Amino acid sequence: MTVQRIAAFSDAGKGGNPAGIVITEHFPDEAEMRRVAAEVGYSETAFAMPDGGSDRWRVRYFSPESEVPFCGHATIALGAALARHAGDGRFALQLNNADITVEAAASAQGYTAALQSPPTRSTAANEKLVGQALALFGYRREQLDPALPPAEIHAGADHLVLALRDRGDLAAMNYDLDAGRALMREHGLVTIMLVYVRSDSEFDVRNAFASGGVLEDPATGAAAAAFAGYLRDLNWPHQNSIRITQGEDMGEKSVIEAQFTGEPGSSIRVSGATRTIG
Repeated sequence: MTVQRIAAFSDAGKGGNPAGIVITEHFPDEAEMRRVAAEVGYSETAFAMPDGGSDRWRVRYFSPESEVPFCGHATIALGAALARHAGDGRFALQLNNADITVEAAASAQGYTAALQSPPTRSTAANEKLVGQALALFGYRREQLDPALPPAEIHAGADHLVLALRDRGDLAAMNYDLDAGRALMREHGLVTIMLVYVRSDSEFDVRNAFASGGVLEDPATGAAAAAFAGYLRDLNWPHQNSIRITQGEDMGEKSVIEAQFTGEPGSSIRVSGATRTIG
């Protein structure tokens, strides 16, 4: 089994979030996919096998500790791998709970790719959950930015988003991994997304990913799609396009672009550059 290592949402050939990619004729059994993901050690490894043609693929995603329903950065990395494997183009992906697409093309520094997310939804966050999350990170209520109320957001996977008033509070993010894992699994969350608003269309982000056994994700495409859907639901003045900078505080700067229509719940286009590792 050959594992490709590709970083998604890289910035000028650096940074990005690494993913393992396995393209195979048939999936190995689930225990083997879990073992490979744990051995690779990245936040996610994507497994893809043909699903009726060179442009149709069945895909599953595994973190070092669990299977996840959708992973944005691994999908962007998979797009680059499929373009290398089958040529530039658009690929239909059947996930466990959704059908999406990814398109990719060669670029001067590697490949660029764009996915179309599953449908989005958002709702005001449960107050008990917000209190537990604040306690986890050691934040107080008054540190939250009232312009973006806490919300539970979804675009193929569930996330909690908390916006912070001060960029320094975002930089200081820290928490206990075991406590974070327990909280996220109790509430069915893949990540907790912490956001600082730079402007109406630019955001600094950190994503805690204890549910997958990883303290922090350098780039989270699924959460970016869910967040874009949340901004749309909130009637935020986004002009149908946002730019997310993530991973900067951990030395792995990543850049995520999202474009979307005004139709509530509709798919989000999430794009970025990739780079091959090793």
